[in-house]
Formats: sequence, C-alpha cells, structure tokens
Amino acid sequence: MKHWLAVVMMAGTLVGAGNGYALAQAAPAAAAEADSHDITDEQIALMRQDIRSKKKQLIAQNLKLSDAEATGFWPVYDDYQVEVTKIKDRKYAMIQEYAAKWGTMTDDQALDLTKRWLACETDSAKLRERFLPIVSKVLDGVSTATFFQMEGRISMMVDLQVSAKIPLAQFQDKK
Repeated sequence: MKHWLAVVMMAGTLVGAGNGYALAQAAPAAAAEADSHDITDEQIALMRQDIRSKKKQLIAQNLKLSDAEATGFWPVYDDYQVEVTKIKDRKYAMIQEYAAKWGTMTDDQALDLTKRWLACETDSAKLRERFLPIVSKVLDGVSTATFFQMEGRISMMVDLQVSAKIPLAQFQDKK
C-alpha cells in the first residue's frame, strides 16, 4: 500500500500535464514496479512538504507584493495552507484506502470512496470561498485574483498527476 502511495506522491511532485487515460491504464504496471521499493511515512511527509514549499515559491514569484502586502498576506496564506493540508490529508488517506482495497473493492466501498472524494472537492471550494474576503483584505483585487488563480492551477496540476497515476476502479481484477 505504501509503495503504491509513493508512486502517487511522486507523481504529484512532477506537476506536469499528460495523457490521463493512458497514464491511468499504465498505473497498475507502475504500482507493481514501485512494490520493489520501500518508502516510509516520513519520506511521504517530506515529499508533501517539498510540494508545499515549491507551491509557496511559485506563488511568491508570481505575486509581486510590497513589503506591507507581504507582511499581511503570508500569515493569511499559512493559515489557508493549514486548512488545505487537512483536506489533502483526507484525500491521501482515501488514496491509501483505495490502494488497500484494490482488487477486492465492493460496489458499496467504491460508492463510499466516491462520495467522500466529492466531499473533499466541495470542502476545497468552500475553503476558497471562505478565504476570499480574508485575502482581499490584505491584497488588492488583481493580486487576490492572481493568488487564487495560482492556487487553483497548481492544485489542478498536482491533482491531475495524482489522478493519472491511480488506476480506474473498472480495471481492478474482480475474482
């Protein structure tokens, strides 16, 4: 299970686009290849920290903030990221659960995972909605829009890479 999660986590660090369908089909082979390598929870945590660090660097490079704006923005950003991380933690736990049930997943389990995944997506949208007025108090409108664009784009790219590495439920071998 940790091996498969490692493949997914490493995919998230790539932050590039590709053919999702082809990658989804190739994912079982990649997961089998990853089984030959051990990865610890600590290594996964370090990879996730690295992703967060790179994301912060990208946002800093694209938001041209004055010293006063930066002083107001970065604490808000850090608070936002704490909340984002909680949602991402739930998503990664579901990926681990999906990996553990791979090949034996029932219809009810698949529906439950889908409902919880969609709840995470809804929670992410609600979080952005909740933070919009908070960010707009410390940044002007254009900078606020730029931040949410950057946040959205980076999140979508990471999610695309992660999703592309997770085999579709229909590809599991039901015995």
